[in-house]
Amino acid sequence: MHRIHPSGKADPMKKAKKAGKRKLQSGSSRPARSEPLPGDEGHPLEALEANAQEMLRLLGEDPKREGLVRTPHRHARALQFLTSGYQSDFKKLVGGALFEAESSELVLVRDIELYSLCEHHLLPFFGKAHVAYIPNRKIIGLSKIPRIVDAYARRLQVQERLTSQVADHLVEILDPLGVAVILESVHLCMMMRGVEKQNSTTLTSAMRGVFRDDARSRHELLTLIGGLGGARR
Repeated sequence: MHRIHPSGKADPMKKAKKAGKRKLQSGSSRPARSEPLPGDEGHPLEALEANAQEMLRLLGEDPKREGLVRTPHRHARALQFLTSGYQSDFKKLVGGALFEAESSELVLVRDIELYSLCEHHLLPFFGKAHVAYIPNRKIIGLSKIPRIVDAYARRLQVQERLTSQVADHLVEILDPLGVAVILESVHLCMMMRGVEKQNSTTLTSAMRGVFRDDARSRHELLTLIGGLGGARR
């Protein structure tokens, strides 16, 4: 899965930073749509509520039934929150939490809870993120790493893209020697419908810099994380 770049090739971290910059420019901005996103200033919450009411009717329900009267409003507010990552201001999110590094030892934040929405079925997927980097002159406040994960998770997503977006964002702001992001999640679109597999876990990884090029660094990381895919439960 991991490839070791032969010596003499272009610096893979430079490639990753360029790719990350392109992804940040597209990933941190809002999708190209003519209509405003939920949560935008001036966006009519009533439009989302009306759509939810119509959906209930199409499903054969009565939106005026006691238990459903407030459901369209709750649904609209929930969507606002679950897609609030589109409005993330990463400069404000990170703020002044970048500091001079006193060493270049591995930093790992493990077991970060994440919740997102599958863009194919609008059903949740959720699990854990493990994020590591090796500093190169800069470190970031630890609490900012889960905030970055949340900012990308609170969108319509696929797990593969989410993994790469978090990794590339850290490459862009830290210029580290290496970044590794591993996500392990369960997807309700596979559990509640379709193939209906209840015990499967999806793992994705994005390795940058020394974590991609150096087997010893990868081994240290995976040892610190421990068992994946349920082995640590």
